Amino acid sequence: MKPEQTIVVVGGNAAGAAAAAKAKRINPNAKVIIFEQSNYISTGTCELPYVLSGEIENPLDIVFFDEQKFYQEKNVKVYTKHQVEKINVHTKSVLVLSLKELKPFEFNYDKLILATGAKVKRVPQFSSELTNVSPLKSVEDVIRIKKFISEAKQKRACVIGSGYIGLETAEALNKLGFEVYLIEQASEPFPSADKEIRQLVKKILDEKKINFLENAENVKYRFNNSKVVELVSEGRSIEIDFVITCAGFSPNNSLAFQAKLDIGKFGGIKVNNKLQTSQKDIYACGDCIEIKNFITRSDDYFPLATLAQRQGHIAGENAAFGNAFLQPVIKNISVKIFNSYFAQVGLSEQELQNKNIPYSSVVEAVPNLVKVMKESITVFGKILFDRSSKKILGASFLGGKEVSGYADLISTYIKNNIPVTQLTQTEYNYTPPLSPFINLLSVLGRKAESLK
Repeated sequence: MKPEQTIVVVGGNAAGAAAAAKAKRINPNAKVIIFEQSNYISTGTCELPYVLSGEIENPLDIVFFDEQKFYQEKNVKVYTKHQVEKINVHTKSVLVLSLKELKPFEFNYDKLILATGAKVKRVPQFSSELTNVSPLKSVEDVIRIKKFISEAKQKRACVIGSGYIGLETAEALNKLGFEVYLIEQASEPFPSADKEIRQLVKKILDEKKINFLENAENVKYRFNNSKVVELVSEGRSIEIDFVITCAGFSPNNSLAFQAKLDIGKFGGIKVNNKLQTSQKDIYACGDCIEIKNFITRSDDYFPLATLAQRQGHIAGENAAFGNAFLQPVIKNISVKIFNSYFAQVGLSEQELQNKNIPYSSVVEAVPNLVKVMKESITVFGKILFDRSSKKILGASFLGGKEVSGYADLISTYIKNNIPVTQLTQTEYNYTPPLSPFINLLSVLGRKAESLK
């Protein structure tokens, strides 16, 4: 039987909720507490654009637990609207502010788990006082934006940033009948993707009549009564109803800095493979930490909900006298872009170039079904690999739903050091309504095989 202990978790979303529940399962004698500064715990984040579009009707449908339900099912006490302001590593206590009563109090811990997540990167042109500007990161955000939508007069909206969230947000607003202005710092949309994907995404945006404005520093804004009312591009003034900022995320680590925990080059908390920080009684998990990249074997930053939950389980288990380990990970991410789907696994071409890793690449675009099937569309694929060893370093796909399976298979190849040439030796299933007679991965493998 494990001894009694008090485990405090800071943050109640994917990583924090998973950590708290796991800690209680591993040590039923532990008193486990979550402090969450927002109104909600255990919320969906990837689902937010679909709440915005109305495909998920009620924002509260993506709140999977409230305080009472979490206590009933997990036996973990949750305090929402409670902000942890300071960690005292010497007394092993946290200073907590009740945001409802504005009363601070100290709370002691035996083990502390930081699951403080990520924060939205600021757009310098917009002050926090503006009343029609919002990020899209939380349930509170989507409720606020849905109010913007209901009050819109011009039916025009501005989205800052054309990464994953920006593209999903632009699509959601387009579906709602808005004229969308998508503004990007770079010269092409989706700047983290390879050049072929960027060009295909630009074509999709053009077809859907999304106004893409490149080189964001050339776009100016006009303000009136604490609102953004116009954007100005190339001398043209455009009245807009509201702005959604999707400029990316960075680790939310003010507490970690205050506690003098070791911080990595991406601003994330440095942890070992048990998710222990530089203070042995403090663990960290989720979007606030840096983890090992399987391909480069160096620290990297992957703010992904699936990884956050996995890390939460490991941190929770170890805080409760367990012995779990996080292995190096492979980035594997997908996104819907109107009627197409994008998946990217491993390293991108830009990442390989930035790290001076030599590579070769093969590309191909083929039907995702046999051509006689009327549902057949073109799917694009690109694989990056080491020319001498043929080990796969990364891959990108844009097409139908099949790209998710392609990325998962490539992830397995990378994890098991299977060379790209083995793609020609893999047995792929075939039936006309589901798959092509010759799989795209086999075609790419054959191309890689031909490179000497």
